[in-house]
Amino acid sequence: MRRPWLPLAVATATALLGGQLAFAGSATAGSDPVAAKPSPAYPADSLRALAARVGLRIGTAVNADELGTNEKYTQITAEQFSSVTAENAMKWAEVEAVRGTYTWEKADQLVAFAEKNRQLVRGHTLLWHNQLPAWLSTDGYTTTLSNDEVKAALKEHIFAQMRHFKGDIWQWDVVNEAFDDNGQPRQTIWYKAWGGTGYIADAFRWAHQADPRALLFYNDYNLEFTGPKSNAVYELVKSLKAQRVPIHGVGFQGHLSTQYGYPDLQSNLERFAALGQKVALTEVDVRTLTKPDAVNVPVDALAPYAQESYWSRSLKACLAVRACISFTPWGFGDSYSWVPGWFSDPQAGAALIYDEQLNPKGQYHVLQQDLALAAGAPHRG
Repeated sequence: MRRPWLPLAVATATALLGGQLAFAGSATAGSDPVAAKPSPAYPADSLRALAARVGLRIGTAVNADELGTNEKYTQITAEQFSSVTAENAMKWAEVEAVRGTYTWEKADQLVAFAEKNRQLVRGHTLLWHNQLPAWLSTDGYTTTLSNDEVKAALKEHIFAQMRHFKGDIWQWDVVNEAFDDNGQPRQTIWYKAWGGTGYIADAFRWAHQADPRALLFYNDYNLEFTGPKSNAVYELVKSLKAQRVPIHGVGFQGHLSTQYGYPDLQSNLERFAALGQKVALTEVDVRTLTKPDAVNVPVDALAPYAQESYWSRSLKACLAVRACISFTPWGFGDSYSWVPGWFSDPQAGAALIYDEQLNPKGQYHVLQQDLALAAGAPHRG
C-alpha cells in the first residue's frame, strides 16, 4: 500500500530553505558504503542535505574538464549532490581509445573527488553502442572484428574497467539502450556477435564476477512511458531474473520534454520495483520548445512553469517509491547540457536546473522545496 506523505510544517520548511547550517548525513552503517565515516559540512538547504533525510541520493553527471578547473562548478558539484556520474570519463572510447592501453586519469580524479566529498559514484557505462573506440566500431553496428573477437573484447573490457574501480562504484550502468523505441533489440555488434540478446546476461554475469558488491543496472530512455520499449525491458528483466542473472536495478534516464504529455512514471517505477529491482532516475533533464528567432526564449510564457512541473513530478514519483534510491540530473548547468547540440537549439530550450552562469533556476528551487516537504516519503533502506 502506498504510504501517504507527511509534509513538514511550512514554517519548518521555510527555516530549512533559509538556513545555512552544517548538515551531516544520517544513513545507518551497512546501508551506505560511506555511512560509517564522518561527513563534511554542507548547507542545510542543499539538495543533498534535504534528500538525505529520506535516504535519497541526489546526483549529477560531471564534466571532467570543469571539475577542479572551474571553481564555481566544482563548489556546486561538491555542495549540492551526494552522488556523481561520469558523464564521459568512463565510456569505452575514453578509457581505451587504443586497444589494450587504458587511460583512467579523468575517471580516477572523479572517484577521488567523490571520496573527498563523501559522494557515491555511478559508473556509466560498460556496454553501449555509442562512443566506442574506432578499433572496435565506428557506428556500433558494424565491426571488422570476428564474433569471437567481439565477445572477447567485451569480456576483457568489463573485467578491466570494473576491477580498476572495484569497491569505488556504487551503481554501474552495465548495459545501456539495448532496445529501440519499438521495443525491438538494436542490431548492434553485440547482438550480431551473440546472435541475439544473450550478451546482456553475459555482461551482467561478468560484471558481478568482477565486483560482487556493485549494484548492476540496465539503463534506458523512454522507460518512463508505458509502451513497447518499457514493456520490452520489463520482459527482459523478468527473463534475467528467471535465469538468476545478477541484475539489481533499472535506470530510467528521464529525458523529458514539455511538448509531450507527462509520462506515467510512478507506475513504471513501481512495476519494475515489484520485480525486486532497485530503480533510479539517472539522466534527468526537461527541454521545451523555443522561438525560432531567439536562443532559449520559450515559445510560451508558461513554458518555464511547465518545466518546473515536470521536474517536480519526476522527483515526487521517485520519492513515492521506496526502491527509487537516486535521482540524477544529467548535469546541472545549461552551458554544459547535451540538449542544445543534439536538438539543434533553438529547437529546444535550456533543460537543466542552473542557468549558463551557474545560477539556480526555478527548476532548482522546486526540487529544493519538494525535498524540504518530503519528510513523510518512504525512507530508502
